[in-house]
Amino acid sequence: MAAVTGTVVNRTTGQPQSGATVGLYSFGQDGMDLVDQAKSDAQGRFTINREIQGQHMIRATVDAVTYNLMLPPGSPATDLTLEVYNSSKQPGAARVGKHMILFEPGGGQMVVNETYLCNNDGKTTWNDPNHGTVRFYLPAAAGGKVTANATPPGGLSIGVPVDKTSKPDVYAVDFPVKPGETRVDLSYTVPYTEGAAYAGKIVTKDDNTYLIAANGVTLQGENLNDLGLEPRTQAHIYGLTGAAYKVELTGAVAAAPAAPEESAEAADSDSGPRIEAIMPRIYGQAGLIVALALGILALGLALLYRAAPQTATKETNERGRG
Repeated sequence: MAAVTGTVVNRTTGQPQSGATVGLYSFGQDGMDLVDQAKSDAQGRFTINREIQGQHMIRATVDAVTYNLMLPPGSPATDLTLEVYNSSKQPGAARVGKHMILFEPGGGQMVVNETYLCNNDGKTTWNDPNHGTVRFYLPAAAGGKVTANATPPGGLSIGVPVDKTSKPDVYAVDFPVKPGETRVDLSYTVPYTEGAAYAGKIVTKDDNTYLIAANGVTLQGENLNDLGLEPRTQAHIYGLTGAAYKVELTGAVAAAPAAPEESAEAADSDSGPRIEAIMPRIYGQAGLIVALALGILALGLALLYRAAPQTATKETNERGRG
């Protein structure tokens, strides 16, 4: 009988993970279905005596965090390696490498989209269900309404819960930050009066924070480094040098200028999110020319990420974080 075989390896300890329950899942119209499962032995090995056809996935849970390995159609199903990690309630090596805030006003309302790119260079997953991981400021004008999605390293974007903390207007995303890059996307709406002051706070320790005004919108404020326009969308990017901002916005979102004709191959290559070079935080004018060149790519990253389709199976949303 055909079988799915492999080894569960704990990258925190560098040893095989024994006693882990490994589930084999198939994908159908209603989401994921558990096909069968087995426990890993003392050497971390597992065997699931099932023949698979089509898209499948194996999953194991360690310290309340799930780890997945996708099995595309036609891919090998034997001698697999499923990597897992121990978890800690402390961030450890996890940090917010980039934080981008995109303002899109118009029609008396303003949509604010925030993207956090969390880098974890360590060998332990940061997971704190009681207090959350990524914290953010949500203005009272949003009425407590925010949509949150998170994308684990190499995974799909899923909706994630958001909880209010004990601090006024500060909320937390309950999602594990695994080794690698985790992306968290937020979206909320606030009233918009052209030219009125709009204030916000940065409650995470971001390596780089950027404020972005959509095409057709003018943004002014203090503690901002003007890094120029992103050429494809004509949106404006600013580096923030403090832990708070107070800006004035005028105008409304305008359509981006038409892009020059490209070959079909080139267009396809630009259709999804990409990691582009992003500038270090700039506090003065000395490196502005270099920062501007790299900053344009950073804005393209934010807008491409926002435009990327947020897909996830129903079962993934229901079953688990990551």
